Amino acid sequence: MLRGDYLGIEVGVSIEFWGASNLGRMSMSTETNNQFVADVVASRKQGYSLPGAFYSDERIYRAEIERIWRKGWLFAGHSCEVPNPGDYFTLNVDGDSLIVVRGDEGEINALWNVCRHRGTELCDEGAGRFGRIVCPYHQWTYGRDGALLSCRGMQEELDKSRLGLMSAHVRVTAGLVFVSLAQEPPSFEEADKLICAVGQSQGLERAKVAKTVDYEVAANWKLVWENNRECYHCNVNHPQYTKANFDHFNTDDINPSVEAKINAAVARSEEKWSAAGLAVSHRQSGMALFPDAQRNCWFSANRTPLAEGFLSETIDGKQVAPLMGDYTDPDVGTFRVRTMPNLWNHSSCDHGVSTRLLPAGLKRTLVRVTWLVDSEAVEGKDYRLEDIMPFWQLTSEQDWALCERAQRGVESSRYVPGPLSTHKEYNVDGFLRWCLFQLSE
Repeated sequence: MLRGDYLGIEVGVSIEFWGASNLGRMSMSTETNNQFVADVVASRKQGYSLPGAFYSDERIYRAEIERIWRKGWLFAGHSCEVPNPGDYFTLNVDGDSLIVVRGDEGEINALWNVCRHRGTELCDEGAGRFGRIVCPYHQWTYGRDGALLSCRGMQEELDKSRLGLMSAHVRVTAGLVFVSLAQEPPSFEEADKLICAVGQSQGLERAKVAKTVDYEVAANWKLVWENNRECYHCNVNHPQYTKANFDHFNTDDINPSVEAKINAAVARSEEKWSAAGLAVSHRQSGMALFPDAQRNCWFSANRTPLAEGFLSETIDGKQVAPLMGDYTDPDVGTFRVRTMPNLWNHSSCDHGVSTRLLPAGLKRTLVRVTWLVDSEAVEGKDYRLEDIMPFWQLTSEQDWALCERAQRGVESSRYVPGPLSTHKEYNVDGFLRWCLFQLSE
């Protein structure tokens, strides 16, 4: 064995000791952590909120990253964000970074943001345009498909064909770009069929970004979803949203007058929309059921009517931008799509709003809200940001404040899981059961 002396340390002995002892410790630690996660999952009482460890223990968070965020399909962004070859944006999921770039043939690629030489991060910008992808450290150069084109200074016999950037799985449906960090992701086919069937007419692939706002929410990502999956809080906290929508009404507070309004809106919409090939796919009060833990369903899409007098999810309900996609009449309700673990989108006749979540630590969630309009619409002439933004900007920011209060509360030593309302929090229960199912796999 070769030994090297450096400050009195024998290198060979050190390596042997690390391999024999620390690897064993690491294995035991993994087993211990897995058992801890299993025990906490099993401790959840059905019909109740989660134990506090789900929001404050790093071992639970690490398990979620591995078993949820690195295994499924993640919403990355919109295809219209990369309209031309070389256009890109980056996506960061915990310690992983991807470059989502439009290739030379028009395809969208998701490339790991890691140089194949010595692992340097290639790009630290959120978005831009590449001619070629050049590592700033030693100038290894890659094509837009990830192929290694140049590695000056290296030996001639080096096989460049085996040193291209690693790629992640990509699927694009109705203008929405999804990526998966998994070696073998779950099937995307059913999600693609449903989202296209309900939302193709929205024309998100023919849209452009009108505005993007990034938020850093001081709350665990699950609390953000729990808030989204119920409208128990809406009447008091979302005065804008409740004027335009029916889903804040539930089985315990609906009355004949409200039921008549919902039935009238559905009947009116079905009669009017049928000529345009659209259909009402959510006809009752309350929120559409999602997610479905029993079937492990991670995606949902539907079209739902708006309240009388509302053509768009705007403050006054008026159309405030040119019609999107294939629409010829503004009365199309809203196209809605949700995918676990990080997307919900509400799209009206004239604009769409996507909300993307990314975990950035145990008690920190990065949220990006994106407003989209038709690609030909001109700001200041065809639409104004002060008209299209307030409805969802206010609703979003009201929610983020609630989520942060929830985080502070569940960290209390006196927090005890409470019962969920079967009238109003059935989707919260569904979400929690979906998460537990993923952690149990």
